[in-house]
Amino acid sequence: MAGGAIAGTEARRHHGVAGERVLRRVPRTRRERLEARAGWTLVSPAIVMVAVFILFPLGFCVYISLTNWPLIGPYHFIGFANYTALAHNSVFLQSIVFTLEYTAIVTVPILVFGYLLAVFVRSNRPGASIFRTCVFLPYIVGLTTLSFLAEVELQPGYGTVNVVLSKLHLASINTVWVQNANLALVAICVLVVWLASGFTMMLLLAGMQGIPEQLYESADVDGATWWEKERMVTIPLLRRSIALSLIISVVGSILAFNQFYIITDGGPGTSTVSLVMEIYETFNTAMHVGAASAMAVVLIIVVGLITFVQFRILRADDV
Repeated sequence: MAGGAIAGTEARRHHGVAGERVLRRVPRTRRERLEARAGWTLVSPAIVMVAVFILFPLGFCVYISLTNWPLIGPYHFIGFANYTALAHNSVFLQSIVFTLEYTAIVTVPILVFGYLLAVFVRSNRPGASIFRTCVFLPYIVGLTTLSFLAEVELQPGYGTVNVVLSKLHLASINTVWVQNANLALVAICVLVVWLASGFTMMLLLAGMQGIPEQLYESADVDGATWWEKERMVTIPLLRRSIALSLIISVVGSILAFNQFYIITDGGPGTSTVSLVMEIYETFNTAMHVGAASAMAVVLIIVVGLITFVQFRILRADDV
């Protein structure tokens, strides 16, 4: 009896599996085929764009990094020689350290000031709309334009920055900002935080506006303070917006180029050469296309790893 029951169970299980296989082999209806074809037709332009403008250039960049491509003239395949040389390139290694240092300095202030600004304009106080526009205006003007303006305002003797600081007895009117690595880094970090805080404010403000007002009313009934409402209601519900702003800030800082190229030109010496700037100089000045491509591949790997870690942390917080 027991053996017969087991045999019957195994037969039914085998029949169920066979039935599932038969169902899987049933051809799709004409409507399903048309819907699938329409779906592929709609996404095909995006696939072509990604293949032409992302995958092909990326693959070609990896290929060039394995050659001694001189931009003009014949080239030869040299394997990983360019990558090996990067380990002995002091300027390249210093640019990586400097870029990571710069990223660590500006990321937290951008988030903190952006959050505080978003909290201020969220309350709809009189003049909040004008204030929001003024804070976001530097981002609209753009980093390149602001960098040229900063280069003028930081000039010794007549620059607005030195004039104001000298009146406050905080610095000499003849302070040469771009000739000192630490002062140049401070000036650029202040400029970037001022510009990027407006964008972060708008990003977080959009998330804050999606939080139901009833949650704050319930917190008021429970006697929660302002900080308790921010800590227990706003910040947890803004986790994804905060993570997105951090990813944008970190990636943007690693790809920094304009401000250093315009204001300091990498000086004094090579103390403010960013990673992207070193790639540009290797390609445009030295004409070492293969070496510059190897640096670009390293940059892509660094950005990809940092973004991957940030996404993993975000998913871990959501679990």
